[in-house]
Amino acid sequence: MSTLSYHDKIAVLDLGDDENRFTPAFLEAVNAHLDTVLAEDAQGLVTTASGKFYSNGLDLDWLLANGDRTQWYIGQVQALFARVLTLPIPTAAAVPGHAFGAGAMLALAHDYRVMRADRGYFCLPEVDIRIPFTPGMAALIQSKLTPKAAVASMTTGRRFGGVEARDLDIVDATAAEGAVTTAAAAMLAPLGGKDPGTLGAIKHTMFGPAVAKLTDTGS
Repeated sequence: MSTLSYHDKIAVLDLGDDENRFTPAFLEAVNAHLDTVLAEDAQGLVTTASGKFYSNGLDLDWLLANGDRTQWYIGQVQALFARVLTLPIPTAAAVPGHAFGAGAMLALAHDYRVMRADRGYFCLPEVDIRIPFTPGMAALIQSKLTPKAAVASMTTGRRFGGVEARDLDIVDATAAEGAVTTAAAAMLAPLGGKDPGTLGAIKHTMFGPAVAKLTDTGS
């Protein structure tokens, strides 16, 4: 179950202590927390998790059982990515363990990423599980990664540890066990107080092409 707390004026959204897959209920809960964060005028947002997974991404079991709702479901997932991508406050993903597939994409949607140095993998396994990226997902990834990092992560299915991910600029920093969330919050602390309207407008301009593809129901 996801929970919301505060580190001074920085909101900390804990996605949960299991695989944190994107069930419809999970997506609804995260969006409700984001509503609260904005209503309470937080000066930044850190998302993290309390188990060995940041997120294992799409709920493939739910998809198999609800094939007639695939387009709706992917639309909900991509809408969350677009929302985080353009959230009008500074954001950081504190990745304490594995971030796979759509879970890795959620981390990429943040402004910054901090990953545990000694445990956990960042991985986009789509090429190995035979699930091509949607145009929206590809646009999100390519809006955040260098061409070299995008090719390395999108076409190989490779699992990157924290140090490897940092060296490829997939994440901005690494931290020791138990220090990932604190490091992410410290990264955001100096950025508090920006005008949300201006920051949101800048992000919409920066990531406009990716947002357009993420919110295109035909993606």
